[in-house]
Amino acid sequence: MERSPAPRRARAPWALATVLIAHGLQKVSNGFGATVEGFAGMGIPFAEAAAAFTIAVELAGGLLLALGAFTAVAGILVAVAMAGALVFAHAGSGVFAADGGWELVGMIGATGLVLAAVGAGRLSVDGLLGRGAARSRTRRPARRSRAATA
Repeated sequence: MERSPAPRRARAPWALATVLIAHGLQKVSNGFGATVEGFAGMGIPFAEAAAAFTIAVELAGGLLLALGAFTAVAGILVAVAMAGALVFAHAGSGVFAADGGWELVGMIGATGLVLAAVGAGRLSVDGLLGRGAARSRTRRPARRSRAATA
């Protein structure tokens, strides 16, 4: 009996959503002004707009990914936010997050792109509504080779 990959596939959006929402809530609890100040201190241009965008992506994007709703849009926005973080805040610090490096934002951004490309799976709002990448990934019965039927 073949098992469906759908439950396993649903874990990636949930894991990413957990990380995003945690970081968004951290920024909110620190205060918007402190977040803007921190962004400006890292040399991020338009720090106020960047902080608002990042908080919105982390909270709203995280919620959408947890539900598997508008996964492609949320995944792309996550990748854009993380690309900005990588370029403006982490690129000069090497790879390792412990040293201020880009590994965490790189993985978050890459995961966002993967989810945008493949969708959240059948056990998601997108999958249940038949939209996005989930629509084109329905399981089909395996085709038998001609040698097997001869």
